[in-house]
Amino acid sequence: MSLSLLVPLALTAGIAPGGTARCAIGPEPVIQVQVAGLKDRSGVLRLELYPANEADFLKGDRELLSQGKVYRRAIAPTPAGGPALLCIRAPHAGPYALVVTHDRDGKAKFNINMDGVGLPGAERLGFRRPRLAQAMVVADAGVTAISVRMQYLQGLSGFGPVAIRGK
Repeated sequence: MSLSLLVPLALTAGIAPGGTARCAIGPEPVIQVQVAGLKDRSGVLRLELYPANEADFLKGDRELLSQGKVYRRAIAPTPAGGPALLCIRAPHAGPYALVVTHDRDGKAKFNINMDGVGLPGAERLGFRRPRLAQAMVVADAGVTAISVRMQYLQGLSGFGPVAIRGK
């Protein structure tokens, strides 16, 4: 499936100058995600919305869409500075699973050694596959604002937040 077929399904993650998101209010609920803890400002950010069940969480987009299930993706360049705010439309109010990835080289393929991942749940991932409970978010009617802290591979301890220098 080409990306052009996904575009009508997702609100493109808009990042305006100064880092403010362009979350257009419409008939569908919108989830606005503030991304914290970026390792650097390279590449692109991908925000993906999945069904709120274990069987479909992290399944491929083609498979979910071919089965008529919820899948939405929004992609935006990582902002050069300031806050990174992303928006994605949900088909209706209710529970979903949400994942943010920081594709640092922009190659559209997750590189475990380079790229970051963020979930609404704040637990350290380590080396395990993210659990559905860590990715859950409930979209309300209108705009639902959440924060996600990015995690990157930290050597033998697995994925975790980047240490803040000077602390």
